[in-house]
Amino acid sequence: MTLLRLSKLHATGNDFIVLTALDGSVGAPDALTVSALCDRHRGIGADGFVTLGPGTDGADCTMTLRNADGGPAEMSGNGVRCLAHAAARAGLGGSGTLSVDTMTGRRSVKTLRDADGEVVAAEVDMGAVTFDPARIPLAAGSPFDLEVDAAGVVYRGDAAGMGNPHFVVFVTDPEDVPVAVHGALIEHDPRFPSRTNVEFVAVTGGDEVRLRVWERGVGETLSCGTGSCAAAAVAHRRGLIGARSTVHVPGGSLTVQIGETIVLGGPVKHVFDVDIDTARLRGASA
Repeated sequence: MTLLRLSKLHATGNDFIVLTALDGSVGAPDALTVSALCDRHRGIGADGFVTLGPGTDGADCTMTLRNADGGPAEMSGNGVRCLAHAAARAGLGGSGTLSVDTMTGRRSVKTLRDADGEVVAAEVDMGAVTFDPARIPLAAGSPFDLEVDAAGVVYRGDAAGMGNPHFVVFVTDPEDVPVAVHGALIEHDPRFPSRTNVEFVAVTGGDEVRLRVWERGVGETLSCGTGSCAAAAVAHRRGLIGARSTVHVPGGSLTVQIGETIVLGGPVKHVFDVDIDTARLRGASA
């Protein structure tokens, strides 16, 4: 029997399974196990799997991230807020600031705790947005005003990198978009060699943005932290919103502050802890 002690958390509805492995005795599960755990019908169910590992070179901890399909992912703004909650439960970040090493570099997380000391919200320095095609990555000369045809519907938008690739398109009303169909098609546009996340965005005025998102390797989710940052950065570059904005997603609202780097803020909620036999789970998922 292979029991793992896991936690389920969500940040504006973007849910993650978190494994706390600070002593290094348990490694991150393989892709098939992660896929089985994230399965919403046969497993726990989640948009992604986060492993909280020991820190090195001055960092408090490390974050390893996989998407729901088991594939590796570079960064998640909502995922790192969930990790911050788990890290606080493990005794890290008592000063109110947590230093986390991710695939996209070291990230600083400021936590807000309630009267019982539980983390209820966090702000993450997400690093700088990039519009450099080579760094997004994007196989095109310019990331701006790209057109893509999705089942006969032409969308126009900008590509941006937040440690992972994004394509931000502007629509009249995100609620009218068949995200599950068009997002899946755009994800595999050949100009995105690593595939892409897709944000369908409407600027509603007053430095507020509404969006729905199709996440690469996951599907439509209730929220995406890096996607919210990318959407705000693109809208800000176009002069549609100010440096500080509120991004409304189906799972709630996030704040985005654009400067030399982008700071993402929002709530985080612990759902439950569970001990699970991963070997048995994989057999049931086959």
